[in-house]
Amino acid sequence: MTHIPPPAEELRFLDAELRQLDARRAQLLARRAWLLTSLQPVRPTRPAPAGAPRPETTAPGVQNVLLLLGGVLLTVAAMVFTLVSWGHLGITGRAAVLGAVTLATLGAPVALLRRGLRSTAESVAGLGLTLTVLDAYALHEAVFRAADGVTYAAAASTLLAAVWTAYGVALAARPGPAALRLPLPAAVVCAQLPSALWAVAAGGGARTVTAAVLLTAAFDTVVALRVSGRPLRTVATVGAFGTGGWGVLVTGLLALDAAGPGAAVLAAALFVLAAAIAFGAAWFAPRPDLSTGTAVAGALLLAAGAGGVLRTLLPGEWTVLATLACGIALLVAVRDPLPEPVRRGVALASAAVQGCAVLWTLPVVAVALLGPATGVARVWSGAPADARAAVTAGGLWPSHSATAPLVLLTVALLLALLVRGAQRRPQALTAALVLVWAALLVLPATLELPYAAGLLAQGLLTVALLGFVTPVSTGLAVLTSAGLALLSLTTESGTLLVLGSLTVLFAVAAWRGRLAPLSAPVSLVYATGFACATGASLGLPPQHTALFVLAVPAAAALLAPRVADLTVRITVEATGAAAALVAVGLALAHPPLLALVLGLCAVIAAGTAVRPDRRPAAHAAAVLFVLAAWVRLAAWGVGTPEAYTLPVAAPALLVGALRRGRDPRASSWTAYGPGLAAGLLPSLLAAWGDPHWIRPLLLGAAALLVTLLGARHRLQAPLGLGGSVLALDALHELAPYLVQMTDALPRWVPPALAGLLLLALGATYEQRLRDVRRVREVLGRMN
Repeated sequence: MTHIPPPAEELRFLDAELRQLDARRAQLLARRAWLLTSLQPVRPTRPAPAGAPRPETTAPGVQNVLLLLGGVLLTVAAMVFTLVSWGHLGITGRAAVLGAVTLATLGAPVALLRRGLRSTAESVAGLGLTLTVLDAYALHEAVFRAADGVTYAAAASTLLAAVWTAYGVALAARPGPAALRLPLPAAVVCAQLPSALWAVAAGGGARTVTAAVLLTAAFDTVVALRVSGRPLRTVATVGAFGTGGWGVLVTGLLALDAAGPGAAVLAAALFVLAAAIAFGAAWFAPRPDLSTGTAVAGALLLAAGAGGVLRTLLPGEWTVLATLACGIALLVAVRDPLPEPVRRGVALASAAVQGCAVLWTLPVVAVALLGPATGVARVWSGAPADARAAVTAGGLWPSHSATAPLVLLTVALLLALLVRGAQRRPQALTAALVLVWAALLVLPATLELPYAAGLLAQGLLTVALLGFVTPVSTGLAVLTSAGLALLSLTTESGTLLVLGSLTVLFAVAAWRGRLAPLSAPVSLVYATGFACATGASLGLPPQHTALFVLAVPAAAALLAPRVADLTVRITVEATGAAAALVAVGLALAHPPLLALVLGLCAVIAAGTAVRPDRRPAAHAAAVLFVLAAWVRLAAWGVGTPEAYTLPVAAPALLVGALRRGRDPRASSWTAYGPGLAAGLLPSLLAAWGDPHWIRPLLLGAAALLVTLLGARHRLQAPLGLGGSVLALDALHELAPYLVQMTDALPRWVPPALAGLLLLALGATYEQRLRDVRRVREVLGRMN
């Protein structure tokens, strides 16, 4: 059976075929012009000299510039003649001169086209069109001076648009070369004025003028979609977007200024007119992207019109929800009879309305999410009046936000029910989960529930989010729990109950595998807070509370070896280390307890170092033990530096000896250098400022012993450090005697001794160099 398409479908098919024929005709004409050029005899040209300058422009470019300048000058001359020299001629002379010049100018392009001078014909035609405008002005000044200016401008623009259209069509219909490109686009430009001017002349208000502008946009749209010439289509498209955008902007202002339903309905009618134009353009648009874009604009205009009417009928709290309903209603129009680009545009417009509605709720969500942070400044100050007071702390709550939870839940429901596809469905479900979380987060504050009910609601929300095994849900659970913890700081019982519950909740979630790398450290964080809150609740000072906090790093050190996942193990240990730092910070003001805290931290680190994969923790344990000893000595008032350095130097030397025993090739600087430096150098500094003789004597004896051991075992570090300390210590002890001897000698002795020393060095310079090389070789052979 023969399939007969609907008239509209057949019309689109014919339009597409005609556009293809026009494109093919343009290709054939271009090919014909090239063939004519190639068949012309080629004249021999002399090669240009090597030094001749190259032309910077082409011949057609020069021709176009000259024609443009000539047309501009003639136009200026005609304007000067009309405006300045008008009074020198009578009415008959005026009419004869302008009429003759205009007719001659408009008729000249015909002869120019017959001779193939198209560019010149375009310039002359432009001049003729300008003269018609001057004719209209001259006619008003000479004959219709008493007429209303707006009415005359409307009539003149209508007549000029009609004349220019007839002129362009007449030139296009004549046989011969291609028609001019200027008259018809100029007619379209002139046609932008009549409707608006006629509306103003008739005394119409803003709505009437806006309707006239939108009708002009409709005319431009029809021209842009139905004509085949590219210049005319371009001008019509620009006019359609310009007048349409202006009309929509004014319509939006009218809708905002509407004080009642009547004015809002009139503005909505203008929105409907603009939407009809946009949908007509989308239906007949030649490209799918253009069709989709105009369909989006049309659907948004319909939603804006309906929302403007509902704004005047409903309270302010329901305006956004009503506009969202209008956006959802657009989805009803997404049916099979519509072309696919139009349906896509309507769906995108509905999504845009939903997105704007969600953006409207962001201030409320931000207050509900960030407002609990003010609880840090109100620790245990008393329960707020309600859930809204808890998050605002006396601040402002966004106005007309009572329907924010409904908006969020509605959009979430649409995402969960309407989005299909293997790729888009998971993303839509994730977005729906986030929107539902935001709705439930703001619900207690929106309803102004009691403070305890708000805490319970957020706690239940945290538990529900941990029931989903997704990274997004766990992250939202952490955010919700953080807000809950901050909200609970206003009361003592609430703080203890919430922090303890969150510790257990996230510990269970980590044990059940609910994103353990995140939930496990979060549990330890809340455990740290619970320990601090417990100490404060018992009235303990911070340094005693630090002992409670140390239970967290101890628990982390015990739990980490039992965790199979490496990531979870690292996060647990890192959180435990952070809790240990908190304990140290709490005990800083009390040195004896600080030493105890450091010692306990060292024990925990040493226990961690027992594991084969955590051997480096032994270094931290050693440092912590040393720090604990130093703090304890400082607390006892011990000022002797050897009490601080020798407990460090002795273990360091023992470790170095063990390392040398396992690896004889290890450098003595690496093995013994740190221990010797820690034991000798602080004592040397103290000896230089010590007026007594006991410390220098003991230091010298120790340095001598180290030097002899270095020489005996041929080790660089003991020999170098011991010898240097011994020499400096001896110099310190001999310094007073050297000063006395210097004072006893005559003043000429030191220069004489210096001169003799320099002469001896100069005479034995080569031998001294050989001695230095021999010493360097000996030291180099040492380890």
